[in-house]
Formats: sequence, structure tokens, C-alpha cells
Amino acid sequence: MSASFPERIDDFRIARLPDIQFGAGSITRLPGLIAEHGNRVLVVTGKRSFVTSRHWSELVAALVKQGAAWHHVTIEGEPSPQRVDAIVSEHQENDIDVVVAIGGGSVLDAAKAVAGLLRTGDSVMDHLEGVGRGLPYRGPAVPLIALPTTAGTGSEATKNAVLSVQGADGFKKSFRDERLVAAVALVDPELLAGCPKAQIAANGMDAFTQLLESYVSLNASPATDALAWSGMQAFCRGFWPAWEEGHPEASRGYGQLAYASLMSGVTLAQAGLGSVHGLASPLGAFFPIPHGTVCGTLVAEATAANVAALRLREPGNPALARYAEVGRLLTGKHELSDGEACDALAATLLDWTHRLAMPRLGAYGMTNADIERVVAGARGGSMKTNPLVLTDAELGALLETRL
Repeated sequence: MSASFPERIDDFRIARLPDIQFGAGSITRLPGLIAEHGNRVLVVTGKRSFVTSRHWSELVAALVKQGAAWHHVTIEGEPSPQRVDAIVSEHQENDIDVVVAIGGGSVLDAAKAVAGLLRTGDSVMDHLEGVGRGLPYRGPAVPLIALPTTAGTGSEATKNAVLSVQGADGFKKSFRDERLVAAVALVDPELLAGCPKAQIAANGMDAFTQLLESYVSLNASPATDALAWSGMQAFCRGFWPAWEEGHPEASRGYGQLAYASLMSGVTLAQAGLGSVHGLASPLGAFFPIPHGTVCGTLVAEATAANVAALRLREPGNPALARYAEVGRLLTGKHELSDGEACDALAATLLDWTHRLAMPRLGAYGMTNADIERVVAGARGGSMKTNPLVLTDAELGALLETRL
């Protein structure tokens, strides 16, 4: 069971959320939702999987039948500021009424940024945190309909568009504003059918990591606790049926996993994240490591590092009890003491890392010589809401375990 409800509720805020519409087959509502926003449509997808499915031909037929003036662009790999600016430049004069994003987190993030800039004509570098020009974003944004085809990032529920430039001088930063939140998040679990096992693994571990980190975040609230807990329960019920090929409960698993991902987006947007996502920013910038892979390969070691540091320096920190609750949830062993449950959590996550064959960081070119610069680049953003400050040595040690 989850933590008892607190006797005192401290101040908290729930920021803007989309109109969330969840359900199997809900993609059929998309043409009607588009029509509610206008006739001039920009559709953003990935390069292959969705546009080769029957859903794409059905959407095109519906747009033609509605007499829509529609345009289509694709995102391949991690979206860059240059790609966003190019799309804005190409379509700014088309007087777009609504942007439709159909794809994984990269597609949704790129579309979010495009929707935010089509009416202003600005470069995304005017607003990108940490590396941009620091100019305030004033909007307005074009309405966005976000339809995820993977279950991992929860981007359909967040206000940030994560953009990357990879390489030695690369970065992974957010264009972030509440006006970028989608008007509608249309979540159809049936779109997960056919996702490769490796993609289910990486995306699922991203969602779980976001739920866990928001649950122990310094900015957690009773509201985010409830959502994160329900998301972790759904993950436990649905992840393995969704991942295992031919599982008889796969369809049910897709629904549970899609819900877990959605809740992870809601809770990260409200509570923040932690050390895994703090490290993911420089790792994704310096090396061609998919974001979900970073989460899957680091979450066990990062959890163990947090627990060890809390025991050493802050044994009264409530995050330890929260980790214990999750340990009992994952193992089903509700009789475990807090100490035993924290150890069981780390051991279970490490077992998952091995079972899912999550790649090591060294497979993407990282070496011991890179640890110092990765640690140096991890101190902003998500690291600020980790339950405690991990030292450079602690961060370096956890990275070294996954080289």
C-alpha cells in the first residue's frame, strides 16, 4: 500500500494540463478533434512506423473528406533546434490552425516547439533554456493535438519540448512554457501493438523512472503522490505482458503501460525528477544514447546510490520510506521492513536491467575519461529535485558501474 495521507498538506500547485482523452480505439476521434480547431492542419509524425500503418491512410482519407488543407512533416531521431526552425520557416505562411503530433516523445517534443513558434516566427534558440538567447516566450501558440504511439516519455502531458544537438559540444535542453501544453492529449493504447520488444523495454523503463523519481522528488505533493502511485501500480500490472512476445494479456498490458506513461508525464510536469534524468541530459547530448536506454541502464544504480547516500547523511529523510513502499510494491512482499524493502527495490531494478538486456553506456562510446564532463553537465534541471545532493564522486561511481 502507499504512504498514509499526511496530516498537514503543504502548499502545492497543479500546472496546466491538456484535455486528456484515454481509451482503446480513441484515434478514431482525431478527425473530429482536428475539425474543432480549424481547416489548416500541420501533421507531424515519425518517418516510418505510423505512416506505413492503416491509421495513416484512414487519417488522410478523413482529412480529404473534411476538405482540410493539410501538410505533413517528419521527425527522425532526436529533434534538433535546426529542424524545428526549418519546419517553422517552411510553414509559417500557411496560417496553420492546428498542429497534430503522432509519434513517440521526439515527435511530440518537436511538434510542441513548432506549435509554439509558428505564430511568432521566432527561432527556438531565442527561448531554449541554458543555451538560448534568454528571451521570454510570449506566444501565442497554435493549438496542439498530441497522440503518442509509444509509452515512455509522457510528453503529451508536459509543457517542455526537449531538443538536442549531439556531439562533443552538444546539449539537450528544453523550450518550456505552459502555453506549449497540448490542447488535447489523445492516448490510444492500441497504437502500442507491434512495438518492438527493445522499444517497449526502453520506453517502459523511462516511464517507470519518471514515476519513481517524481514520487521521491523534493517537489512531490499528495496530488502527485496519488498519481505516481497509481502509475507504478499500472506499470507493475502491464509492463511484462506488454513486453513478452505473444503474451495472452498483451492488450491489457498496453492499456496499463499507456496509463503509466501518461501519469509519468503528469507527475514529472508537476513534481520534477531526479538523478537519472539529471544525468540523461549530458549523456543524450554527448553520445547517441536513446533516452529510454539511459533510464533503463541507470535507474537501478541511481536508486541504490540515493538510498546509500540517504542512509549515510539523511537517515530521517522521508524519501527512504517512499523507496521502501515502492520496494514492497514491486516485490509483493509487504512484510519487509523499510531497510529490507529499500534493498529489495534496488535488487529488483537491477534484475530488470539484466532481464531486459539494457545496453551499457560503453556501447555508445562512453569511457571513464568522459565521466567528469558528464557529471559536470548534470547539475541543472532534474538534479535539483533529487531527494538529496549526490556528490560528484557518487555520480561518477554510479556511471562507472554501467560503462
